Amino acid sequence: MISGKAGLYKYAQSEDFEILLFAYSFDDEPVKVISLAEGEQLPQELVTALSDPDIIKTAYNASFEWYCLNKFWKSPIEQWRCTMARGLYCGYPAGLSAIGNALGLSEDKKKLASGKALIRYFCMPCKATKTNRRQN
Repeated sequence: MISGKAGLYKYAQSEDFEILLFAYSFDDEPVKVISLAEGEQLPQELVTALSDPDIIKTAYNASFEWYCLNKFWKSPIEQWRCTMARGLYCGYPAGLSAIGNALGLSEDKKKLASGKALIRYFCMPCKATKTNRRQN
C-alpha cells in the first residue's frame, strides 16, 4: 500500500511490497521495461550491473530506487547518483513533473500526468469490482 503519509521506509518494508515494473537503460540505449508482475525476469546483464562498482547508476530520487531495489538485488549506495539532488543544487524544484516544466521539456519527455493515478490503481487497496477484477 502506498500513501503520501507513509514514507519510503514504511512503504518498502510492507510485507506486500513488490516491484511491478523495472525500467532501465544502459548509456544512451532506448529504455527497456521488464514486467515483473507478469513473470518477466531481469536479464543477467542487468543483475550483474546492479552490483558492479564500475557501473554508476543514475535515477531521479535515487534513494527511493536504491532502497526499493535492495530488497531484492544488492547495489551499494556509493554507485548511485541522484538527478533530483543535482537539480535541487541548481535551484530547480524537487518534483519530477515540476522540474520537467521548469526545464521546458516537451510533453513526450515529461513525467506522465496519469502516473499518480496508475500508482494509486496498482498500489492501493480497493474494493473488488467486475471492472478491476481485483480480489482483496
